[in-house]
Amino acid sequence: MKLKVNYLSKWLLVVLAVGLCQFAIAQRTITGKVTDESTKEPLIGANILVVGTSTGTITDFDGSYSLTLPSGAAELEFSYTGYTSKRVAIGTASVMDVTLSAGEVLEEVVVVGYGTQKAKEVTSAVTSVKAEDFNAGNVNSPAQLIQGKVAGLSISKVGSDPNGGSQIRLRGLSTLGANTSPLVVIDGVIGATIESVDPNDIASIDVLKDGSAAAIYGSRASSGVILITTKKGAKGATKVEYNGYGSTESISRQVQTMSPSEFAATRPQSDRGFETDWVDEVTRNAMSHVHNLSLSGGIGATSYRASLNYRNIQGIALNSDFSQLNGRLNLVQKAFDDRLTFDISLAATDRDASYGFYESLRYAVLYNPTAPVNALDPTSALGVRYGGYYQEENFDYFNPVAIANQGVNEGSTKDLLLSGRATYELLDGLTASAFYSQLRESELYGQYYEKTAYFRGIGRNGRANRSTVDRLTSLFELTGNFTRQFGNLGLNILAGYSYQDIDESSFNTDAGNFISDDLGYNRINYALEYQRGLASVNTFRSAYKVIGFFGRVNLNIDDTYYLMASLRREGSTRFGENNKWGLFPAVSAGVTLSNLFDISSLDNLKLRVGYGETGALPPFNGISKLRFERSGNFFYNGNFIPAFGPTQNANPDLKWETKGEFNAGLDFAFLDYKLTGSLDYYVRNTRDLIYPINVPVPPNLASTTWANLEDVVLRNSGFEASLGYNVTGSGFTWEPRLVFATYKTVLDTVDATDAKFKFFTNSGVNFEPSTSPGAPGLNNNPTVAIIAGEELGQLWGYKYLGVGDDGKFIFEDLDGDGQITSEDQAVIGSALPKFSLGLNNTFRFGKLDVNLFIRGDFGHELMNMYRVFYEPLGTGSREIENIVKTKYFDENLKANPQVSSHYVEKADYVALDNATVGYTFDLGSGSKINRLRVYLSGQNLFYITGYSGVDPSPRYADPGETDNGGDTPSGNNVLAPGLDRRNIYFLTRTFTLGVNLGF
Repeated sequence: MKLKVNYLSKWLLVVLAVGLCQFAIAQRTITGKVTDESTKEPLIGANILVVGTSTGTITDFDGSYSLTLPSGAAELEFSYTGYTSKRVAIGTASVMDVTLSAGEVLEEVVVVGYGTQKAKEVTSAVTSVKAEDFNAGNVNSPAQLIQGKVAGLSISKVGSDPNGGSQIRLRGLSTLGANTSPLVVIDGVIGATIESVDPNDIASIDVLKDGSAAAIYGSRASSGVILITTKKGAKGATKVEYNGYGSTESISRQVQTMSPSEFAATRPQSDRGFETDWVDEVTRNAMSHVHNLSLSGGIGATSYRASLNYRNIQGIALNSDFSQLNGRLNLVQKAFDDRLTFDISLAATDRDASYGFYESLRYAVLYNPTAPVNALDPTSALGVRYGGYYQEENFDYFNPVAIANQGVNEGSTKDLLLSGRATYELLDGLTASAFYSQLRESELYGQYYEKTAYFRGIGRNGRANRSTVDRLTSLFELTGNFTRQFGNLGLNILAGYSYQDIDESSFNTDAGNFISDDLGYNRINYALEYQRGLASVNTFRSAYKVIGFFGRVNLNIDDTYYLMASLRREGSTRFGENNKWGLFPAVSAGVTLSNLFDISSLDNLKLRVGYGETGALPPFNGISKLRFERSGNFFYNGNFIPAFGPTQNANPDLKWETKGEFNAGLDFAFLDYKLTGSLDYYVRNTRDLIYPINVPVPPNLASTTWANLEDVVLRNSGFEASLGYNVTGSGFTWEPRLVFATYKTVLDTVDATDAKFKFFTNSGVNFEPSTSPGAPGLNNNPTVAIIAGEELGQLWGYKYLGVGDDGKFIFEDLDGDGQITSEDQAVIGSALPKFSLGLNNTFRFGKLDVNLFIRGDFGHELMNMYRVFYEPLGTGSREIENIVKTKYFDENLKANPQVSSHYVEKADYVALDNATVGYTFDLGSGSKINRLRVYLSGQNLFYITGYSGVDPSPRYADPGETDNGGDTPSGNNVLAPGLDRRNIYFLTRTFTLGVNLGF
């Protein structure tokens, strides 16, 4: 793909070049030893950093270090996990021995909504992950940086598609019809896209997990809040950093099927005489490379950091890849004796992607392995008709190589984010701040299917699709902050106003019947369907506002007792005329019990309790209004005239969905802060859920009304634990950290006898019609049930008992009537995990560092759709398809596909998610390079699981099913988890070789 360099990137290159020209070389070396203040033992792997630069080193086996100082170095910072950091002026000394004392954990700065706090002052459930603790390797999304690192935060990326997103859940499901992913705030920009920041530019990610922490963000915080802070510059000598890596990727898990010889022996009537590895034909060993160059520093009242990031990422499926150029500039300028501070940030991202086709992998699994790739006679009628590819004309049966090569599916995205903050200190402890940001997002997509493509093309004589999305998000906020110490009482007051405007427009057109494939989607107006007025054209515009007033008070009494109270009043144009505004209160308190009594080896023990209410915005605009949409055409006076009809009723009383959450937590530290951790228990209830309800016509104009459900409450509860230990031995350190979380999500009923808008029917069981497996043969067979008062994710079907002498299924006759009917279906599995864990291990042996990260999910099951369709040895036209051969395969089963417990599998797994080995070289005093680290990393190295499918990760939502060349589904049905659909990207194993350089 072509590397595009926009104006911003050119300008950032100039900034980098100027900074490099100013880089000075004058250096000297300083040595010393770092030890524990109480035990006098050496601290192995302690960090020593020249303040304001990236120049640094770590201590050796005996706690000693040697560091070459850049020109202008004035101060060193010494730090070590579990210890209080210390800054020491360099002066003229050539030897500097330093002792550190335990206690750094309590002084660590944690980012919270609209500010920061010391860890000891936090009274809510907040988890902070710093850059040094991020997941390593071939990571292309910020979400992957903290996968498995935060208790209660589930990040599930199914398969290894380089363009695929992640399903993110915090403490389970908090809404049915609104956004189920946490709100993302990047450097104060609310609602920014998580993909708009490059992983290399992130300094920390803080997760606001409970209601008392998130309530300050009001109507969009029910699913939690993720705060991303990017790296900034610091005063001191100019520092230059380069981080780069190359990686190779190959398939680690795929669908198990019969070999050509096995297939020919099992279905000799379908033997075509060839041996084709279809998966091998449509996949490759992928090669990727990533480069990050940054320049930072500061002088006088100015500090800055500029960075450029380039990513060229390949996927294992043909034509699945992307190239991305990202630039970011963070500038801080102080004035008026440092009382006025300007923070300016400018970021741009330009991404070109080829998405390929999941269907090429799907049909590589099921296509006849004895069939050839190309037509036996390309000049024959069928050979010419299908562009030289072998193709049998059957329903839902496509040559996978032809899919990959006879279609184009690509797009580009461009993001430009500008933000600025001016903060003025009016009086000592009193500041006023004004913040403005503007985010422009532009998306452009194109698809084309050739005239001879059996998959989506030949029926239309060539088909093209072109779509665009443009989005402008503007945010303006005013805040005031007062901080004062009155004796042993610390007081902080925050007050603010927020105004956000989101404007989105889109365009889509689809047309067929092309004269030539050379026209493609860029000449869609040349299609005969377009010229005859038969093309599909859709335009849309959506604009809404969110306005809020908020305040918060924090009290710190003698560093022992803490109290926080906040309130946000917020309004949005998305709601009904009678309910535009809502209130979101929160309160939390904490007490440091270790200050009240003395227990040997106990360093810190703090109890936290909090309650907060948050909301959720509806999924789209106009949700409370009467809507008309095109419902067809009628012929009048020689022309086709579009017809419109009502599709949604008005509901002026539509109001906020409100989640109330109670959280109790305990933070602790023992053994001179070597053992640290936290425990949390939460209960959350979401009421007035926003959901589309079927209503009678008449008296209603349409059959659907979006309303607040009156008969149900969504209940979540769980326990979370985070434990860490710092082991220091002779010549090495070991820092294990375990995170653990349990989950329970129930859609419970409440007394609503006279309710107008109800979710459940009188039976107390709802079926999700969209969860049918699909074709061939299994349409209109719901596989998920929602049962009042029970956990979500109930998989539904027949209970499998075995195989009869006739080769047919034997199912349990639950009602005892001697017949197997739909009345004999029941719950056959549970789709959502009961608990999850992540175990991170960091080892340091002098200048060698090793990291192993293991994670897993437990208690969930998956319905394996590949097995449902292609494992039974059915008869008829489907005998041309390959057979899925897992450990469950039974050669005696000769029935047509049916959904049953036979295809529901336990999907517990433990994965070695990441393993990294790195070495930091000692370059000596004469080197111009002050840091050189080389590392080797592996991802998805192994899975321990009994699941026979591609990926045992939980499916938190169902995208829907497609067949026979239909458009790839893009749904997000949160009420239908646990369905392992047939459109899935294979899982891969990645090896990465990288280098970190500092100058």
